[in-house]
Amino acid sequence: MQLTTMTWSRSGGWSRDLAGLDALDSPRTLALAFGDRELDTDPRPLHDLSRALGRSHVVGCSSSGTFCGPELDRADLVVALARFERTVVTTASVPVTDAAASLAAGRALAADLHRPDLRAAFVLSDGLGVNGSDLVRGLRSGLPPEAIVTGGLAGDAARFERTWTYAGGKLSDRRVVAVGLTGPTLEVGYGSAGGWGIFGPERMVTRSEGNVLHELDGRPALALYRHYLGELAEGLPATALRFPLAVREDGESEATVRTVLAVDDDAQTMTFAGDIPQGWRAQLMRSSVDRLVDGAATAGGMCRTRAAADARGGGAAAEAGNDTLGVAVSCVGRRLVLGERTEEEIEATLRALGSETTLVGFYSYGEIAPDASGYCDLHNQTMTVVTYRER
Repeated sequence: MQLTTMTWSRSGGWSRDLAGLDALDSPRTLALAFGDRELDTDPRPLHDLSRALGRSHVVGCSSSGTFCGPELDRADLVVALARFERTVVTTASVPVTDAAASLAAGRALAADLHRPDLRAAFVLSDGLGVNGSDLVRGLRSGLPPEAIVTGGLAGDAARFERTWTYAGGKLSDRRVVAVGLTGPTLEVGYGSAGGWGIFGPERMVTRSEGNVLHELDGRPALALYRHYLGELAEGLPATALRFPLAVREDGESEATVRTVLAVDDDAQTMTFAGDIPQGWRAQLMRSSVDRLVDGAATAGGMCRTRAAADARGGGAAAEAGNDTLGVAVSCVGRRLVLGERTEEEIEATLRALGSETTLVGFYSYGEIAPDASGYCDLHNQTMTVVTYRER
C-alpha cells in the first residue's frame, strides 16, 4: 500500500502539485478529505482533487477542525491518499432528508456496499439532520457481521448551522457517503475511548422520541438542563458539548454518551446525535484535559492491539514501516474542553499507534465505531481510531 498526505489552504494553495498524483491514481486508491465548512461556498479544491484522481475514490466531509499528523488546523483541507495493492475499494452515497430517514439511509448504504468478504466500511454522514443511532442500525442490518464499520458525523465548528459530505465529485448537504474495503489481505484495527465522568443525580427519561428528549423525571428536559448549566446556558447548544449525557438502560451498568445537536426553546426539547430511549436513565457528564488525553491514548492503544491481533489471524505479523493508514475522529466537545491543549490528545493517539502509522483526522458531531464487545454504534465525546494495512 502506498500512502501520502497533502493539504490545501486559501493562502498557499496545495502543498504538492496535483499533476504529480498520476502514480497514485487507480481504481484501488482512496482519498479521504476533511475540511472547513466554508468550502461548501467554493468547493473548487475538492473538484480539482477529483479531476486529478479521475480513477480513484474521493470522499470527505466538513469538520470542526482537522489534523494531519500531530498538527491541528494546519490547513483548510487535509487529504490522505492510500493506493491499495490487493484491496478492492467501493463507494456509495445516499440522501438523508431528515432524522426519520436515517434508518432507511443506513440500509440503502449497506445494500450498495455489501460484499460477502467485506472487511471494513468507513462512513461519513451529514452532521445535523440525522439520527446517528438509526443510521448505524441500518448499516448493521445489511452488512456482514464481520465487517468493521467506523466513521463520523460531519462538523461545523461549534456553530451547528450546516455541514457537507463529498463523493462522486459532488459536495452535498443532507447526504451520507461510505467506503467499502474488500479483500483477505487487509488488516484492520480500531479503538474508541472517552475519558468523561458522571456527576449530579441520575434521572429517568420519561418522554422522548428517537433522538429528541422531551422530559426527565416528568419535567421539561431543556429547562432542567439550563438549571444545571447556569450562566453557561446562554451559549446553548454549543456549551452543551462540555456537558454530555450518559444514558443507560434501566438495570444495566454500561452507559452510552450522547451530545446535544440542537435545542428548541418553544418545545423545551433537546435533539441529540443519537437515540435517548424512553425509560432509560440519564446523568450529566464532565471531564478534564488530562482525562481526555488519557482517553485518546487508550483509544490508540486499543486500535494497535486489535490491528496486531488481526495481523496474527492472517498469518503474518505487522512489519515496521510507514505503511499503515490511521484515521481518527474526535468529538468537537472534547476540543472545547481541551482548548489550547487540543494537540495533546492527537499526540497521545499517535504515540499509542506507533511510528509506522500515517494519521489524519477531524473533529466531529459524532463517532461511529464498535464498542469493546465488537458491537458497532454511534458514540459521542470519544476519540475513535481506525487503521488499515495490507499484508
